[in-house]
Amino acid sequence: MKIDKLEYKKAGETVYSYEHESGLKAFVIPKKGYSKKHATYSTHYGSINNEFQVPGDKEIIRVPDGIAHFLEHKLFEQETGSVMEKFSGLGSSPNAYTGFSQTVYLFSCTDKFDENFKLLVDFVQNPYITEESVEKEKGIIGQEIMMYQDNPGWRVFFNLLKAFYSINPVRVDIAGTVESISKINRELLYKCYNTFYHPSNMVILVVGDVDHEKVFQQVDAGIRPSNRQAEIKRIFPSEPARINTNYAEQKLAVSMPQFQMGFKDDGFESKGIECLRREIAVKLILDMLMGRSSVFYNSLYEEGLINTSFDFDYTIEESYAFSLFGGESVDPAAVRDRIIGHVENIRKKGLDKTDYERIRRAMFGRFMKQLNSIERISHTFISVYFKDVNIFDYLEVYDKITIEYVNEIFNRHFNFNNLALSVIKPS
Repeated sequence: MKIDKLEYKKAGETVYSYEHESGLKAFVIPKKGYSKKHATYSTHYGSINNEFQVPGDKEIIRVPDGIAHFLEHKLFEQETGSVMEKFSGLGSSPNAYTGFSQTVYLFSCTDKFDENFKLLVDFVQNPYITEESVEKEKGIIGQEIMMYQDNPGWRVFFNLLKAFYSINPVRVDIAGTVESISKINRELLYKCYNTFYHPSNMVILVVGDVDHEKVFQQVDAGIRPSNRQAEIKRIFPSEPARINTNYAEQKLAVSMPQFQMGFKDDGFESKGIECLRREIAVKLILDMLMGRSSVFYNSLYEEGLINTSFDFDYTIEESYAFSLFGGESVDPAAVRDRIIGHVENIRKKGLDKTDYERIRRAMFGRFMKQLNSIERISHTFISVYFKDVNIFDYLEVYDKITIEYVNEIFNRHFNFNNLALSVIKPS
């Protein structure tokens, strides 16, 4: 068994890795003295992967929206009973989530790690799907979809995505629609499973006080031998560079208007170090412009235009990227106008170098702090892994990023033609 070892001395961390003959890669990040252990088994498959070409086939397949999320639900039902109950019987906390570009199965435990890990590896490899259970699941997920239709935080976010994107599948709720899931059947679920749950499209990560050699031995014994699969051709529609609309509004049962706004990005690299550089640059700019230590944030707060719910973020993935910021406000349009004016002022004089250095150091400090949490390490590692980078590549980016590069990204990203505002008003 060939095990690779990488040491990141600046972070005081070590990563062990092993590649199974099937193409599956497994990683262990040891955390000596930690009582909790955390394991994830993830596939590079999410809600946006609805059109694809199976390796070796010429046919392009289009499947219903929400099928990745539907499949995640079905994997927890085994012929021998509920997987959740089995994990609970072993004293662990299991979970799973489907995102836009990945599906992740996980557990945390303090005892019986080997048994829990074996269960994780086994159940993800053994789908048990019947037509009867598929029909039953449609009702369960349909109720979940309807519940989110009335969730203001969910709706303000997806309404913003629909304002950004005309046809990109990121504009569709991860769970799909009641209509789209009605078209899901057992055959389609197995087609997606056999395509995207091939070991070569997956990764295992364990973080905690564990023996890495023992983990890799379990992987070697537990993963079925199979031929490596060629790369799946993921097909995305040709999305216009400009936004779909600059304003979206909906009325729901809220006491104060909620809003999200941001800039749709274009011309970005979605893989490799350049992807991380752009992510850090935009987040750094957002923190400089409207972070809680900024004069701008405090002036909006003191005027009552925002409250402590105000926050911001930047997302970059294979076929989309955008910044967003928002919260609650008595006048979201006024906040938008103030932000436009603030960006215009900064554009005239450039970003302040002192602020830049202070925020860069603070962001680096927050990154280092998250390395104390096995859950945060796992989440961040998986979120960037399928972009052909790993969590510790952030160290290099923070070290080498320059204010000149950040200024360049500021001028490119903060394009008012690509600014959209989504508002939920009281009904």
